[in-house]
Amino acid sequence: MRKDVRSGCPVNLSLELFGDRWTLLVLRDVTFTGARHFRELLAGPERISSNILADRLATLVEHGLLSRSGDPAHKQKVTYSLTEPAIQLVPVFAQLGSWGLRHLPVGQEYAARMRVLEEGGPASWAEFMDDLRETHLGPAARLAPRQPGPSMRERMDAAYAAAVH
Repeated sequence: MRKDVRSGCPVNLSLELFGDRWTLLVLRDVTFTGARHFRELLAGPERISSNILADRLATLVEHGLLSRSGDPAHKQKVTYSLTEPAIQLVPVFAQLGSWGLRHLPVGQEYAARMRVLEEGGPASWAEFMDDLRETHLGPAARLAPRQPGPSMRERMDAAYAAAVH
């Protein structure tokens, strides 16, 4: 265990990693919008500064929530991918989003993806996690076969597109 932590309590340790203003938002953007490159993440709606984004990406890589690899299409570009521990945060995001939908004045375009997850409950979370595994870890990482029809990501993206237009 690191020596600079306040305690070994799991809630404390989680908050020490996720409790700043930006870390969960960076993971949200990789998870829900499909952003995989620095510039895509920099363009998020909350306007994170480039030095803070670089720091948060390094922290997420260091803690094993993101992996970092060179982009074969562009030598100077880096691609970030979710790891299994980050994918397992989907239920946390779903619960935070559901709470926000009920208690906060959320924008409809931002609520659209979350409503799809909320309406489908834990089964939709599991399906979305498998979509993420396939995208970030490869098709062999899926825990269940792909269901016929649009993927959970495609349904969430369609809901977002409908809310924006």
